[in-house]
Amino acid sequence: MSQNRSLPTISRIPILLLFLTVNSLAQNNNCGSSFCGHVKISYPFRLTTAPKSCGHDGPGFELDCRSNQTIWAPKSSARYIVQDINYETYFIRVADPALNAANLSSCPVNSNNYDSWPSIFTGFFEFNIPVSFMYCMSPVDSPKYAEGPFCGDRSGTFSNSSRIYSYLMLGDDIMVSDVEEGCSVYRVVWTSGLRGVGGGSSLGGIYGDLGYGVELSWYRAHCGECEGSDGYCGVEGSRITCKHYCKEDTPISQLSFKCKINYWGIIVGFYALIAFGALVALRFVVGFPILVGLVVRRWRRRHLAMDETIEEFLQGQNNLTPIKYTYSEIKKMTNNFKQRLGEGAYGTVYKGKLRSGPYVAVKIMGQSMPSEQEFISEVGTIGRIHHVNVVQLIGFSVEGLKCALVYEYLPNGSLDRYIFNQQGLEVTALRYEKMFEIALGVARGIDYLHRGCDMQILHFDIKPHNILLDDKFNPKVSDFGLAQLYPTDAGSFVNLTAGRGTMGYMAPEMFYKNVGGVSYKADVYSFGMLLMEMAGRRKNVNPFAEEEGQIYFPSWVYEQLSSGKEVEVKDATEEERKMVKRMVIVALWCIQMKPSDRPPMNKLVEMLETDAELQLPPKPFTAPREIADDHGTSGTPSFRKRNS
Repeated sequence: MSQNRSLPTISRIPILLLFLTVNSLAQNNNCGSSFCGHVKISYPFRLTTAPKSCGHDGPGFELDCRSNQTIWAPKSSARYIVQDINYETYFIRVADPALNAANLSSCPVNSNNYDSWPSIFTGFFEFNIPVSFMYCMSPVDSPKYAEGPFCGDRSGTFSNSSRIYSYLMLGDDIMVSDVEEGCSVYRVVWTSGLRGVGGGSSLGGIYGDLGYGVELSWYRAHCGECEGSDGYCGVEGSRITCKHYCKEDTPISQLSFKCKINYWGIIVGFYALIAFGALVALRFVVGFPILVGLVVRRWRRRHLAMDETIEEFLQGQNNLTPIKYTYSEIKKMTNNFKQRLGEGAYGTVYKGKLRSGPYVAVKIMGQSMPSEQEFISEVGTIGRIHHVNVVQLIGFSVEGLKCALVYEYLPNGSLDRYIFNQQGLEVTALRYEKMFEIALGVARGIDYLHRGCDMQILHFDIKPHNILLDDKFNPKVSDFGLAQLYPTDAGSFVNLTAGRGTMGYMAPEMFYKNVGGVSYKADVYSFGMLLMEMAGRRKNVNPFAEEEGQIYFPSWVYEQLSSGKEVEVKDATEEERKMVKRMVIVALWCIQMKPSDRPPMNKLVEMLETDAELQLPPKPFTAPREIADDHGTSGTPSFRKRNS
């Protein structure tokens, strides 16, 4: 009797499962396309009001709809208007909200540096062309120059009696010879090169191009096959993956069945399950644990594949020392990610502490982390580096898609804190002797990257912020987010599909193809700009300098040395003055326009170490022009070509 009473209850279990499945499908259908104005929003993008499962959860895939305008805010400091999203070519076109084709005096508010967007969107240079903002000390009569607004920092830069002429220039084929005498490029903004026939070189045409926007490609792979199998094509790390969902937020893409439901089969099956409820319930009780076991097993195999690949790689590398940690150990050493140190290209950095006592810096890789092979390359490459002037990789953790890198912690922070007088920072003032030691250490570290490993490592982002100091102020080169690896026998030049680095430290060949090929000499140029700032304890370009001749420091100091004058150094001993002079001369060699004129890093180390008198190099290609108005006053920075 009790069995007859329990049968209806048991038979309801499969029916309930079917109801939940249908309900899950209905929830999944809520992730269909939507519109904000004329912009279609679909996977991998989603609106802020949609469930997270409707889009990729990495940075840059969340959109906001305000007054029928689609807003894209990939970072807290940047905000753009989405002009179009092309899901067939994987392009999103965004424009600076401050740029208005109807207002030819409007200026961009967002930075267009290489790292202005999440890393998955940074491969854009080959699809866009630059607009160069420049100012000149005299009028320019050239069809390539369009007179326009000055979009720099005018406050305190120009005196009331100074007169400047501001221009815009469109095109990626700008030659060095196109930069007129007395003109300086102070800002570069990118615009789409896929528009077809653009607006031309007129100011209105250029602003039309700027208002059209810049093309960003999130991926060029094709998802047709995935979507044809009723799957969802999305980004996972740096790979396109195809997933099938049986319920919200539960991917089971590795199973052989898909979550496509035949509604006629549901109706027929509904009555069939009532008739055979007991049998189905029995099969469910027996088969469900087996099914769960299979799902868990396949899921673990999928998410541990990267872990196993790295394990196999490390087992074959006897010269690697990084320690493998579990993710729970990572959480424990960072006190559950309590103290955040900063954010890099591929993740967030936290302060941690090992059980043995030393502090560490832990980088938690984000959703936009590099591919499996690139992660292996970073672990393998940085793990091989054993140099006192390069940051050390202590360990790593990889569990499925949770990846972390553990680096040594440098308590004195980055070098820029000690070079520049930044308000609100209480730092120890370093003597010039210590600055010289830091410069020599940085040179040795870069030389090791170029020549000391079995692979040549080009950093491409040498700057004060990427030089970290330990407790004794020993420098260590860090942040290899833009670095590239090349065989030592790969030749002089390397192939790059996009510019790399930070404005003010990037070598000219990164912009001008006719200057020379990109090679390790790009790091030499960046080191020279760094060295010049260390010697002058100031930015190389400072519009607020007391004397206008000192606005561009490298040119001013060259004029001082070439005329037989000594470089003025306050509060320095005679020996320290000699050190500063040596740093300046070495820096001038580094920043020569042509890469072939720059010495390699090992030669620069010798030049810093020697006591012999160094020869002054040729005058750098760019130099400040004597600025004077009709009344003999001045105050405007400018750069001109060296007279031949």
